[in-house]
Amino acid sequence: MNESTSRRSFLASSIGGATAFQIIRPELVRGQGNAKLKAGLIGCGGRGTQAMQNILTGCDNVEIVAMADVFEDRLEDSIRMTKALKPELSSRFKVDAEHRFVGFDAYKKVMSSDVDIIMLAANPGYRPLHFEAAVEAKKHIFCEKPMGTDATGVRRFMAAAKKSQELKLTVKSGAQRRSQTWYLDKYKRVKNGDIGEIVHMNANWVGTPVLNFNNTKLFPNKKRDPKWGDLEWQQRNWYSFVWICGDQIVEQHLHNIDTCNWFKGGHPVEVVASGGAAWRPREEEYGNIYDHCSADFVYADGTHMSSYCRQYNGSAQNVSELIVGTKGVVDSSELRGAKLPFDPYVQEHMDMVNSILGKGPYINEAQAVAESTLTAIMGREAAYSGQKVTWEMIMNSKQDLMPKNFDYKASFPPTPLPVPGVYKFV
Repeated sequence: MNESTSRRSFLASSIGGATAFQIIRPELVRGQGNAKLKAGLIGCGGRGTQAMQNILTGCDNVEIVAMADVFEDRLEDSIRMTKALKPELSSRFKVDAEHRFVGFDAYKKVMSSDVDIIMLAANPGYRPLHFEAAVEAKKHIFCEKPMGTDATGVRRFMAAAKKSQELKLTVKSGAQRRSQTWYLDKYKRVKNGDIGEIVHMNANWVGTPVLNFNNTKLFPNKKRDPKWGDLEWQQRNWYSFVWICGDQIVEQHLHNIDTCNWFKGGHPVEVVASGGAAWRPREEEYGNIYDHCSADFVYADGTHMSSYCRQYNGSAQNVSELIVGTKGVVDSSELRGAKLPFDPYVQEHMDMVNSILGKGPYINEAQAVAESTLTAIMGREAAYSGQKVTWEMIMNSKQDLMPKNFDYKASFPPTPLPVPGVYKFV
């Protein structure tokens, strides 16, 4: 988000009664022209709050009418931020006191509200559960990436994705490169054969750390509040724990991996990887994820994708994809520092709404981005275990990282940092 709109704020004081408008059955909504749509948000952190701003910016026929989060303070911050937007946007934020839900089951209350679109932006570990519920409720969905953090969860997501296609629900992912003009133009050229056959790909997210406990409001001493149970602590410091974030290769580097899968037209069949924690101390604030990971993915036709991600301070940075063909290349590093003609974070919501209303092509990205998520998990598990991991292995994996008891005071000790040769792939 630009600095004029902080990542925290969109709520508070009661807003007047929502303007009455046409009630639309989501499963029948395509082709309804300029009908107004109601949206509900699940997950009111920085990304969810930004997604609300994006949809209000790009879609003047959308109103936000319901919100949910595990934490009340995060919900209230999000409301304050949204109400601080310019009037033409904030006037369509119509979440009254009765539609502000808090708790682990708050997502269910948004699902049962009179909304057409569900926006899923809670922490990634919850994505399969929330997506499945949204499909069961027959809602159109904006779904932030990744689509889960473990193999069992992503397969659950895939089953719901199949049902969403059968119901003709629109599902737009937060993989915004799929709505970015530059990538769409290059994708068309690749499919037209302009660069020949793809023979190799590089995927890079070489960036800086994401440290939640640098939030001095929540972590004044960069330490855990002793009043917090394991589950509350891990959710507030969510980027440090694999069950809820998936590790960098899944949560962040997915963008690059998804681009390569998209251009290639499928997923890899095997991977060998390595990684570790070079600078992250073995202290509870730093959790159990790696700070670097490199992987060699292989597709069915023998094409390799070299994947590299790391989160270091004060080091070289490179977020890009390189797709090498027999007659040319696609190199997204040329975008570095370039001013984009239009914000893809806004465009993805415009594409979603146009799909819902039949004003644009039908979009359902659930299965494709789920496969990219599973690709990233396959790479993580190869790095953690030191084994070669195949697509068949990950599709049959019994890995299930989610807690079984959701309570603010629940005991849920984190697993140790993975050590290849000791860590077991299941």
